[in-house]
Amino acid sequence: MNRLLLLISAVLLVLAAPAAVRQGSGVRKATAKRAAQQEVVSAPVQGAHRRSPYVGAISVNAETGDVIFSDNADAEAYPASVTKLMTLLLVMEDVKAGKYSLDAAVEATADAYKSEPSWVGIKVGEKMSVRDLCMALMVESANDAAIVLGVHSAGSFDAFVARMNARAAELGMKNTKYFNPNGLPPNASKRYPWKSFNVSTARDQVRLAQTLVKMPEVLSFTSVKTCDLIKTKDGFRVSVTRRANEPIRETAVAAGEKLVKQMRNHNNVMVKDARKVFNPDGKEAVDGLKTGYIDDGGSSVVLTGARKGKRAIVVVLGSASSKERDDHARRLLVDALGSMAW
Repeated sequence: MNRLLLLISAVLLVLAAPAAVRQGSGVRKATAKRAAQQEVVSAPVQGAHRRSPYVGAISVNAETGDVIFSDNADAEAYPASVTKLMTLLLVMEDVKAGKYSLDAAVEATADAYKSEPSWVGIKVGEKMSVRDLCMALMVESANDAAIVLGVHSAGSFDAFVARMNARAAELGMKNTKYFNPNGLPPNASKRYPWKSFNVSTARDQVRLAQTLVKMPEVLSFTSVKTCDLIKTKDGFRVSVTRRANEPIRETAVAAGEKLVKQMRNHNNVMVKDARKVFNPDGKEAVDGLKTGYIDDGGSSVVLTGARKGKRAIVVVLGSASSKERDDHARRLLVDALGSMAW
């Protein structure tokens, strides 16, 4: 009897063992499947105009144009808010030509509206100076400021876009096409009625940046780390609170004015301590230029910095994440400055 019970127990153990193994295997497979799904979900979104580590990148000597590094520099990308560099160039060329001054008051027309995710909030009839609009354009990446400046410059939205494309052609930006002055994607429901995405390449953006860095006024805007947006009785004004290599300043708010918000530069290599590039004399090297991001086009940056009188320009377009963009742009700038200023 005892032998029979022992035999039955042994058989049951043998039969049970495969079930346990199968169950364990199923759990492991399910766990692996969930892990794979989580990995896919957490991975950066990629596509034709958004890739890891980037769609295209280049670094050059700003003065000579000599290429220091190039990787897919002629690949088409969506520049997003990097577009605003062309907007700034045309405005600064207007100022240089005497068409209007930086202190000229600009009245917003019906073309101006809140454009996500960054804006001033200027309404029809409200005023800002050209200088303050340019500051909001470069620091806050204000999409409404781009439109206000464009309409003021050319008389209409369409006329300004035509000027953008004409100037791009003059600069040899053969693979660039602009449809708007701020880089937002087309979306009729959000009042972005343009036909398509702005497109460009890393090499084309270098050509634009080489022209911009020759203007001291441009770097006075792009080197601003923080500034305050102040509501006035007529519109808005901007007070600079910190530039690269300068101490923090306090904003004086007059009676009848209101502090709306502090605007912070999105150029992480310039503003974040962990990413800053320092020269041997202890000063920060980076003083511009502009970042950009849209879902379809990823993260982009046109970066510039100087060391011992030598200036480098780095362009990284279409990174799958802002971290990849910043990592590669910083490394390329450090390498470029090191090779130029030894």
